[in-house]
Amino acid sequence: MIQRHGALRMILQVVVAGTFAGASLALAHHSFSMFDMTKKVTLDATVTEFQWTNPHVYIEVDVPDGTGPAKHWSVELGSPSILLKGGWKHNDLKKGDKATIIVSPLKNGMSGGFLEQITLSDGRVLGNGPGRGPQAPQAK
Repeated sequence: MIQRHGALRMILQVVVAGTFAGASLALAHHSFSMFDMTKKVTLDATVTEFQWTNPHVYIEVDVPDGTGPAKHWSVELGSPSILLKGGWKHNDLKKGDKATIIVSPLKNGMSGGFLEQITLSDGRVLGNGPGRGPQAPQAK
């Protein structure tokens, strides 16, 4: 009987620890503290990859800097479900597309940022989901 209570106690401790660890990871995952949301950088970029993935979508781009080879940037967006509500489609970008992208840059100075707005080559302007940038086009 004592062994059974000890085993149950250990299982309960593991479950509680796992719950707290999961909550910590969820909170850490949704932090955007790595980006300087007070600054905006405009990138005239060429898309190298469009990753329509959960939990976040990424746009990988090359940006010419005028002094040498293009600099590679990684741009983070919201989740696909949020972007769909903001007018995005999974095939809006493909390798080689040109775009003008406004980001909040990484605080550490590396070439990455959080999308604020993008102007696609077809002229559409999209934000980072509903309430973040331009509204989705209205259906006619």
